[in-house]
Amino acid sequence: MSAQVHVPSLLARVGTASVLTFAVTATMMAPGLVNDAEAATAHSTKALKVAASKKGAPYKYGAAGPSRFDCSGLTVYSFKKAGKKLPRTAQQQYNKTSKVAKSKRKQGDLVFFHSGRSVYHVGIYAGNGKIWHSPKSGDVVRLAKIWSKSVSYGRVR
Repeated sequence: MSAQVHVPSLLARVGTASVLTFAVTATMMAPGLVNDAEAATAHSTKALKVAASKKGAPYKYGAAGPSRFDCSGLTVYSFKKAGKKLPRTAQQQYNKTSKVAKSKRKQGDLVFFHSGRSVYHVGIYAGNGKIWHSPKSGDVVRLAKIWSKSVSYGRVR
């Protein structure tokens, strides 16, 4: 459902500035007026900020926060805080997300690392070829350069 407004008659009654205010407010506040891409960007941006806030948290296999994480645990935790539910493993997350071309990737998209047909690692794209991730035992949540060409990108909707 979307709101339809007859702009010329509205302009005559309230003026251009008020119409702009209405358009911006309606887009931000009315759930039915925000398209899927804008909604995906909002929760992905929040998830990215949550992941970055966990910088230095230790890796622990099977952990999904709030103070220790494995790779997919960090993505589950971050997106949960942003209002989105993800499956628990990197492979399940890959299967659930909308695939995105490298040229269309955005901050907050998931980055999946592949070995053959299997996904073995996941992080959250931070821009400039870097991800926030929880790498391995003995390491901590950190920002890192994408180290492999065997990656794909997924967007949480």
